Amino acid sequence: MAPRRSRFTRRQRRLLRLTRTVVVTLSLVGGGIWWAQGEEPSDPPIAAPAAHGAGAESPAAPAGSGRPPDQKPKAQPQPTASTPRKAQPRPGPPAAPKARPALDPPPAPLARSRPTGIAVPAITIEAPVLGLGLDSSGRLGTPPADDPRIVGWYKDGPTPGERGTAIVVGHRDTRTGPAIFLDLDSLTPGNTVRVARADGRVAVFTVDKVRTYTKEQFPDREVYGSTGRPELRLLTCGGAFDPKRGYESNIVVYAHLTDIAREI
Repeated sequence: MAPRRSRFTRRQRRLLRLTRTVVVTLSLVGGGIWWAQGEEPSDPPIAAPAAHGAGAESPAAPAGSGRPPDQKPKAQPQPTASTPRKAQPRPGPPAAPKARPALDPPPAPLARSRPTGIAVPAITIEAPVLGLGLDSSGRLGTPPADDPRIVGWYKDGPTPGERGTAIVVGHRDTRTGPAIFLDLDSLTPGNTVRVARADGRVAVFTVDKVRTYTKEQFPDREVYGSTGRPELRLLTCGGAFDPKRGYESNIVVYAHLTDIAREI
């Protein structure tokens, strides 16, 4: 069978194929644009722009910014004479540190003068003072038991207000009832003790601490020793009471001279 002869020339056939290719390409491109516009993409995460130095390429706009990479940002309007610039508050001078209150210097030690009376406002007591010595065993004597409102002072030691440690003792109770130093252990640091002297001055002491010691562990050197400044110790009985042996402990109030007054 003889081959069929085409009605188009070779050149016409080439033009026909080229035209058909162009039509198909345009259809695909047009369809792709329509798909992109008809579907709403999800927002991708915004990536932090990478740092770049001189001579490096400028980073593209982060995804989701809404600005194409080749579009320059709009210039921000600069303030003019008619557009006042917002004033920035200026830091003020640094605050001066608060001055600490000046502490009064301790008074100078007083000359020797025997005590005549004592008052402790915090426990509302006021009593006359009697001089005491040591007994045959070398222990400090006690005020008379028949007068529980009297306190005793070790007369061979420093006087209250003199340089050294003055010792004052008193009963906590007697067979007749409570005595002058019943509430001595309720004193706290900062309370005051006022001691009237024969020279008309009043030595004012401030309590530093209150301690209770058993008689077996009594620290003689700490209680009776001198610290180089005028100090005062108030002593009485404390702890558990045994009818045969008496109290098992001693209460000691430590105080130091802080003022000189004229009235008790």
